[in-house]
Amino acid sequence: FRTDIEAQVGALGPRRVETVFFGGGTPSLMEPDTVAHIIENLDRVWVLAPDVEITLEANPASVEAGRFRAFRDAGVTRVSMGVQALNNRDLKALGRLHSVAEARQAFDIARNCFNRVSFDLIYARPGQSAQDWRSELSEALTMAVDHFSLYQLTIEPGTRFWDLRARGSLRDLPSDGLGAELYEITQEITAAAGLPAYEISNHACSGAESLHNLMYWRYGEYVGTGPGAHGRLGPRGARRATETPLLPEAWLTQVETEGHGISRETLLSAEDERMEAMLMGLRLREGVPLARIAPLDMTRVDHLVADGFLWRTRTVLGATALGRPVLNAILSDMLG
Repeated sequence: FRTDIEAQVGALGPRRVETVFFGGGTPSLMEPDTVAHIIENLDRVWVLAPDVEITLEANPASVEAGRFRAFRDAGVTRVSMGVQALNNRDLKALGRLHSVAEARQAFDIARNCFNRVSFDLIYARPGQSAQDWRSELSEALTMAVDHFSLYQLTIEPGTRFWDLRARGSLRDLPSDGLGAELYEITQEITAAAGLPAYEISNHACSGAESLHNLMYWRYGEYVGTGPGAHGRLGPRGARRATETPLLPEAWLTQVETEGHGISRETLLSAEDERMEAMLMGLRLREGVPLARIAPLDMTRVDHLVADGFLWRTRTVLGATALGRPVLNAILSDMLG
């Protein structure tokens, strides 16, 4: 990591680091000393902001109190836990290795070690009813500290669920209508509890939003290091997309032989940047600056505004509560 980061420092020059995110897989399996060394190195070669947000993703099955205290002492300020479900049957179906009891225990440990704790849940699972989700979400709110992520299950190529459906073994998936109802239940219950959505799938108390994720959605600049990492580097108008090898062994070989971990680097066109900024920014409740995504077909935009799917001010465009659940269709319409 030190070699790769130093190579990026040489390419980018001085920077102030506002957020750090240890994610992908199970970084909570890393030794806390490794995390401490990475953070110290970042502060040495760049400058960590005084209030830097440093998040560590954690698998509930890999957590123990001593490790969490060590991660806190290493400099981690925030933990995000992949709970996924509060139902043992569904955890097994999702391929998770932890139980509900283990997830609760891990969460309690995290809450005692960190001021900021987030966790993920997946809904619209096979056989899940509206009442099931109401009950589970209400239970989750008794655990919530200041932030959580609530994702609707999607069946994507390459996943276990895709293979099961292809074999006809995946039954009782919610209909589109029920999926929409579950989304509305999510918005209703979280808003009433003081954790409204600030992004389509992310909910937080005021001031507790994930600064790292906001940086993605606001199309900021970020460095990606480690296996399977992506980056967006350079000023707007000259931004480069970077990728690293997915397999750890390939990434290590890349760093050892080339002195850096970047395996692919692409200069983005102005249209690439505009598209990415729109795809990310319209997910946010706050919307996206119009200047960032110009030019637009304003006739088409105004039709979507008139139909109640978008809102627009002189400088900002955003999706309404009606539009956010169907954002993919809106983007398709806007992009022709």
